[in-house]
Amino acid sequence: MDMSKYRDMFFSETQEHLHNMGRLLIDLEKNPADRDGIDSLFREAHSIKGMAASMGYQRTAELAHHLEDALDGFRAGGQIPVAAFDRLLAGIDLLEGLVDDLAAERPERDIAEFVDGGAPTEVFADLPAAPSAELSTPTVPVPAAEPEAASEETLRIVVELAYGAVAPAARALLMVRDLAGQGRLLNSVPDEQELLQGGAVQRLELRLKTSRPAATVKERLLAMPDVARVSCVVERPQPVRRDARERTVRVRTGLLDQFINLAGELISNRYMLQAAFAENRVQDLKLGLDQLTRLITDLHHQVLQVRMMPVASITGRLPRQVRDLERKTGKSVSLHIEGEEVEMDRAILEALADPLMHMVRNAIDHGIEAAGELVVSASREKDLVLIEVRDNGLGLDPEAIRRKAVERGLLSPAQARSTADRDLFQLICVPGFSTAAEVTETSGRGVGMDVVKSVVEQLGGTLQIISAAGAGTRIQLYLPLSVAIIQVLLVECEGKTVAIPLTRVLRTLEVTREEIRSSGRQKVVRLGDELVPLLSVRKILQLPHRPMSGSIPAVISEVRGRKVGLVVDRLVGQREVFVKSLSFPLDRLAGISGATTLGDGSIVFIIDPQTLLEEQAAGSKLRSAGGNP
Repeated sequence: MDMSKYRDMFFSETQEHLHNMGRLLIDLEKNPADRDGIDSLFREAHSIKGMAASMGYQRTAELAHHLEDALDGFRAGGQIPVAAFDRLLAGIDLLEGLVDDLAAERPERDIAEFVDGGAPTEVFADLPAAPSAELSTPTVPVPAAEPEAASEETLRIVVELAYGAVAPAARALLMVRDLAGQGRLLNSVPDEQELLQGGAVQRLELRLKTSRPAATVKERLLAMPDVARVSCVVERPQPVRRDARERTVRVRTGLLDQFINLAGELISNRYMLQAAFAENRVQDLKLGLDQLTRLITDLHHQVLQVRMMPVASITGRLPRQVRDLERKTGKSVSLHIEGEEVEMDRAILEALADPLMHMVRNAIDHGIEAAGELVVSASREKDLVLIEVRDNGLGLDPEAIRRKAVERGLLSPAQARSTADRDLFQLICVPGFSTAAEVTETSGRGVGMDVVKSVVEQLGGTLQIISAAGAGTRIQLYLPLSVAIIQVLLVECEGKTVAIPLTRVLRTLEVTREEIRSSGRQKVVRLGDELVPLLSVRKILQLPHRPMSGSIPAVISEVRGRKVGLVVDRLVGQREVFVKSLSFPLDRLAGISGATTLGDGSIVFIIDPQTLLEEQAAGSKLRSAGGNP
C-alpha cells in the first residue's frame, strides 16, 4: 500500500498534537495533579504513536510510546513529579526533531540515549533533569556543533564608494581581501578576478560568514578610504520548503461549499454577460457587471478566509519560551496572552514568529527585574491588526539612549537634546544598538529589535514604542490583515501614477497656499493642534519640479510616530489591488514594496513612505559628506 499520499496528513496532524502537548505540559507544571490535563497529554502521545506506527516511522513511534507509558504511570499516581517536567519537555523536543528529520527525508535521529535505562516512570524519576531547550530548539539528542560555527552568522554587506574615488577597483579589491581575513567570504559582486582587471567600481556586494558582530565589520569598512556608505545586516535563513506539506492547509467543508456556490454563480454570470453582449442589451450588461463585482468581492472575502489563521498559531509556543527564559535569567514572569482568536493571513503570522520571540526575550531580559508581568495581546483596529507586547518593568531610559546615540555618532549632541522621546525610542531598532551594560546569553548584542522592525516594514506594517521610566514598555505592531490583496490610494506625480497602501494613509486634504507656513526652511501646515511638515513626493522620487497652481493635494501619513504631509500632483482614487513581488534588481529599490497592474494594463509601483523618507535622509547625509547620492 502506497503511504506517501498520507504523509501530508501525518505531518499536519502530528504538528498539531506536538503543539498541544507543549501547551498542556506548561499548564500542568502549575498544577501537576490536574487529572484532566494528564489524561489529555496521554491521549496526544497515544495519537502520535498510532499515526507514526501506521506510517512505518519506527523511532518516532517508539519515542511516543515511551512518553505514553510514562504518562500512563503518572495517571495512575495521580500527578506528574516536578522532576519529570524537564524530561518530558526534552522528549517533546526530540519528537519534533524526529518529525523534522522525516519531513526533510533524512533518517530518524538516534533516540537510544533518551529511552534506554529501564521502565519509563523509573527513568523519568531517577535520571537527572534534562537541560531545558533554548526556546524551540531540540535538546536531546543533537549532534554537537563546533563552538566557532555556533556563533557564526552570514552577513550581507553592500559597500558604496565615494564619487571620484581614486582607483576604485583597487580599493574594492583591498576590501574583499580584508573581509576574507575576517571569516569565510562566500561571494562578492564584482568578484576578485573582475576587480583585478580594473575599471570603474561604484558598488560592492558581498556575503561573509563570520563570528564578528555586524557592527564591528561595518565600522572597519567605514574606516577605509573613499568609502561613502556601508550596509551590513545579518542574513536571516529562509524557511526550507521540505515538501508539499508546508503548502497545504485545512479548509472547512462549509467554506468549500461557499466556493462551489460562487463558482456556479460566476458561470451563470458569464453566460448572462455573453448573451447581453451578443444582443447589444446595454442595460443587461450593466446589471451583469454589477453582479460580477459583487461576486468577485464575495470570492475575495472567501479566499482570504482560507489564508486566515488565529494568532494562537504563533503564541502557542510563548509559554514554553517564557519558561526557558525564566530558567536562564532566574526571574519570575507571569505571562498573559489575549486575543488569540484574532485571525490574520498565514504568511504574516509565519513571518511574525521570530520577531515575537525577540520582543518577548527583550522584555524579560531588559525590562522585567526579578519578577514581573508580560502581556501579549492581539486586537482588530479597523483594517489592521494590533499586536502588542507590554511589560511592567523598568521601561526605557531616554537619557541612556541619547548618550549611546551620541557615542555611536547616530545623533549630534544638539539633535539628541531636541529629539522627542517617542522618536528616540526608535533608535533601539538600529542594527547593533544596545544600551545593555553587558552581553547576556539571551540579549545585549544589539540584535533583535532590528529584525522586528525589518519584518514589520516588509509586511507593510508600522512599529511604535511607548515607554516611561519605571512604568514599563509597550511595543505595538500595526499590521495588515493580508499581504496579497490590499487597499491602496493611487496618486499622480509628473504624469506617473504610484500607489500608497491605505494602511499608511491617515487622511487626504487639499491645502491652499494661504494655509502653508514656514518653519525655518521647512514648509508646514497646521492640522488640529499639530504643525505637519510638507514633503514633495516629486522631490523624493527625483522627478522634475514644476510650480503648481491652485490648491495642493496632500496625503497625511505617519513616519516613526510623527505625521507628515506628502504633496502630490493629483489624488487619483482608491483601489483594491493584487500585490506582486519584485524580482532582482527591482527588489533592491528602497521604498518600493511591490507592484500591481491596473485595469488598463499599466503597471504601478507600491511605495512605502517611511522607507522612502529614511532613504532620502540617508542620501542627504551622504551628499553633505561629499559622497555620491
